[in-house]
Amino acid sequence: MEALDYREPQAKVLHGAQGDWEIVIGMEVHAQVLSKSKLFSGASTAFGAEPNTNVSLVDAAMPGMLPVINDFCVEQAVRAGLGLNARINLRSVFDRKNYFYPDLPQGYQISQFKHPIVGEGEVLVDMEPGVARKVRIERIHLEQDAGKSIHDMDPSLSFVDLNRTGVALMEIVSRPDIRGPEEAAEYVRKLRQILRYLGACDGNMQEGSLRADVNVSVCKPGDYERFRETGDFSVLGTRCEIKNMNSMRFIQQAIDYEARRQIAILEDGGSVDQETRLYDPNKGETRSMRSKEEAHDYRYFPDPDLLPLEIDEAYVARVRDSLPELPDAKKKRFVEAYGMTEYDASVLTAEHENAAFFEAVAEGRDGKTAANWVINELFGRLNKEGHSIDESPVSAQQLGGVIDLVSSDAISGKGGKDVLDLLWSEEKGADPAELVERKGMKQVSDTGAIEAAVDEVIAANPDKVAQAQEKPSLAGWFVGQVMKATGGKANPKAVNQIVREKLGV
Repeated sequence: MEALDYREPQAKVLHGAQGDWEIVIGMEVHAQVLSKSKLFSGASTAFGAEPNTNVSLVDAAMPGMLPVINDFCVEQAVRAGLGLNARINLRSVFDRKNYFYPDLPQGYQISQFKHPIVGEGEVLVDMEPGVARKVRIERIHLEQDAGKSIHDMDPSLSFVDLNRTGVALMEIVSRPDIRGPEEAAEYVRKLRQILRYLGACDGNMQEGSLRADVNVSVCKPGDYERFRETGDFSVLGTRCEIKNMNSMRFIQQAIDYEARRQIAILEDGGSVDQETRLYDPNKGETRSMRSKEEAHDYRYFPDPDLLPLEIDEAYVARVRDSLPELPDAKKKRFVEAYGMTEYDASVLTAEHENAAFFEAVAEGRDGKTAANWVINELFGRLNKEGHSIDESPVSAQQLGGVIDLVSSDAISGKGGKDVLDLLWSEEKGADPAELVERKGMKQVSDTGAIEAAVDEVIAANPDKVAQAQEKPSLAGWFVGQVMKATGGKANPKAVNQIVREKLGV
């Protein structure tokens, strides 16, 4: 879908000592498939297990052990492709990607090269309300993860943990369409959101379930447009790859540093070496890891132990029919159905659990009112305490009950917040209506009682009456005094109206 008021953002321009430069970014995002078992074995993928306990004979590359494809992982890759509006390839091939590393027992990685399971797609990256960029997806391929080398447990030895070996990854490769650090972070955030909606990946970057390799180059203004017209990559400059980024903040910092590093080299008359680099967040800089490999360095060839993977249109149609409502469609529906702003819709649809909670609150109620309470009151409290929506001590039904009490003038807006505070702490699980009754929190709407309170305040403050009649804005002082006199239980709207009538302002 198009953004509601689509407008292309401006490219990030960096000012070098000798002129302006633009950043060009392509990304390879590795998303761990949300599967209980690995891509080619039945070993567990549970995070946090003791080292080398989730390892089958296949994962350990024991002689004679053959891989068997996990059909659930195939389905999740197809779901991801459909969620990114991508072409699903009915025939794909697994290849061996050959390289040596201690935590790669086979001496090769089973991946896909020329014939991936998913072809071209796109992601609409929202930069701010009404401002978005389409980032083209080149491909998604399935591959197995490597293990983990550990170098900080002994001063003279390295250790290897093979628990991650063979875990299914989807590598999502973008075109070089991303034009700045903030946009790169938003692209990863949007990708993570879609994958979480689909249930294809949990997106937990701290646990390594989602990580990104970032390709960065710089070019002069106008060169990127020439690339889009001609397809000539050479005009974009030499790219460097920053490996294994697992933080939105670090992605931005690494891109900014790397772009400025390349600009300094070029303006000094040097040339940028194509290489793989690592980002050191403690120093805020990238450093060289190794020269950048090309495809021929890996000696790709079809894996002789695996037949080509073939699916049919009926399979794809079945997967498509099982897809949930995705973030862009849900956001558009929230704006249209509930009359809220695009910003509020973006906040509510950021996580599918948040959206489901909101819809439960909004059912049978005014959508804008429900959105205000969920965003400002509920999310505000959750964010302050560092909790997610599934940890909320107040249920959707309880919050809906608070809204009903405020809407019916049983309690004021402030009273509603007070009830929410009680439900949050000492009255967890209570029924809001019963709580208000038990605590004597109902607001006074009896105009006779309110008039009597107003008359008392006016009679006690004749000097203030004269001042308010000359300056009507001072009527608010009388409203405050009446609210104080009634213990905050008087209906504020009724108090305000009666005060103004009595004062004649």
